[in-house]
This record gives sequence, C-alpha cells and structure tokens, in this order.
Amino acid sequence: MSDLVAIVYPSEAKAEEVRQRLLNLQKEYLITISDAVIAVKTDSGGIKLNQLVNTTSMGAVTGGFWGLLIGMIFLNPILGVAVGAASGALGGALSDFGIDDSVMKELSASLHTGNAALFVLIKSMIADKVLKEIKDAGGTVLKTSLDDTREQALRDALASAAERPAA
Repeated sequence: MSDLVAIVYPSEAKAEEVRQRLLNLQKEYLITISDAVIAVKTDSGGIKLNQLVNTTSMGAVTGGFWGLLIGMIFLNPILGVAVGAASGALGGALSDFGIDDSVMKELSASLHTGNAALFVLIKSMIADKVLKEIKDAGGTVLKTSLDDTREQALRDALASAAERPAA
C-alpha cells in the first residue's frame, strides 16, 4: 500500500528542489515513488499542478507512433500520424494516474499565494535515511497517510530545520 505525504514550502523552487532530492534518493533505492506533484497557488487564486509526467505529450508521442504504423498499412502515413497524435494527446489529457488531481487541488486551496505543496505518493522507503536527506529543506506537513509514529518523526525532522538559524 502506498502512503501520501503533502508538505508545504514557501516557493515552487524549494518544492522542486526537494522533489529532485527524492528522485535522486529513488535512484539510490532508498525510496520508491509512484507520483510526485507540486501544487502552486497562483496570484489569481487558482491552483497550478506541476506533474512529474505530462500525460498529454506522452499520449501524443505514443499515438503518433501507432498512427504512423497503421497509416503505413493503409498507404497514408502522414494522415495516420496526425490522427494518431491527436487521439493520443486527447487520451493522455483525459487520463490521470497516481494522486487524484481533485484531492490535490482541494488540499492546496488553503495555501497562501506563491506557496507550493509537494505531494508524494510513496510505495516504500527507508525512513531514517530519507528524512536525513530532506530535513534541512524545512517545510510544513499539510497531510499524510502515515501512521502516527512516522508522521510525528517527519514533523519533528522538518521542524528542526525551521528552528535552526540561517547561516
């Protein structure tokens, strides 16, 4: 079962920095991430989601490939690519995997303008090593599905960065 962790940062850049750290930890097999999304509250009050994977472009590329293949069978590869890319992009735009977008937007509604929330769907992790790598970034826990002990360890680690004076 996966755990959802949402942490608020003062800027999108800080949230992106932590996401990159987590992705590097995944390369070291310390954490397995299903999805990592940054939600930013815009000046107009809306929520912008910065997905890890752009499903629209992935769908367009995949659809274009299959459209080319089928178009060659019917001796019209240009039309096949166009139709395949368009239908793939539409399918990609309508698909959603990982963390539900509506849940992220609902939780992010309480953010201040310019703040960003990092939503991470974690399959597994070696908690003490992961916390050691991200605790200096600070942040405030918005929501988790971790058990009480692990959630408190996360809150304490992030709070310790806020208590330290900036060098």
